[in-house]
Amino acid sequence: MIFDHRIITEHLDDIAQGLMVTLGTWSAGVVLGLFLGLLIAVAQLFGNQLIRAPLRAFIEVIRSTPFLVQLFLVYYGGPSFGFSLEPIPAGVLGLGIYGSVYFAEIFRTGFQSVARGQLEAADCLGITRWQCILRIQLPQMLVIILPALVNLVTILCKETAVLSIITIPELTMVMTGIGSQTFAFVETLLVLCIGYLLLVEFCSRLGMYLETRVGRFMSRQPL
Repeated sequence: MIFDHRIITEHLDDIAQGLMVTLGTWSAGVVLGLFLGLLIAVAQLFGNQLIRAPLRAFIEVIRSTPFLVQLFLVYYGGPSFGFSLEPIPAGVLGLGIYGSVYFAEIFRTGFQSVARGQLEAADCLGITRWQCILRIQLPQMLVIILPALVNLVTILCKETAVLSIITIPELTMVMTGIGSQTFAFVETLLVLCIGYLLLVEFCSRLGMYLETRVGRFMSRQPL
């Protein structure tokens, strides 16, 4: 079987646009997931039982249901709850909610990894809870949880392929559309695989770079 490169070269503009949509939804979903995940983790650790119980139920529901089902509920079920979103905002919201519970568990583990003696010392010095979180716990935990964060960000990159189900013109939808028009499914799916491989490799390399930089920074800190 000969790879017909003309199928790809003739649709480079469409492929580039699809790639940009993938990058945009992925980035926005990750930022939203990080923000929500941090809020959930802080509320779980420092909130009362009335706050922790609903959040634990929310986490279990999201973790126990497929992302595709959640995406359908956000996009197709939204009007039933009084809000209607365009495909891209719905995709970003769905991706952010899906990632938030996993980010929350990573953040929660990171918070708990900080020595309790430091928190007791901060309390004795009159440091407020929010100051303790921002200045003591958060900087230390980010060093510990960085590999887990990079792994989850990589997973969310691959999950963007599901967004084509709600007609978001991202890379998967563009490539499958070209394949349907030209019947060149081998060429388009192969390029699609290569595209995601490059995105994941970029994310992994960036994570390795950050881990190296953080490791060097921590090694220079006084004991």
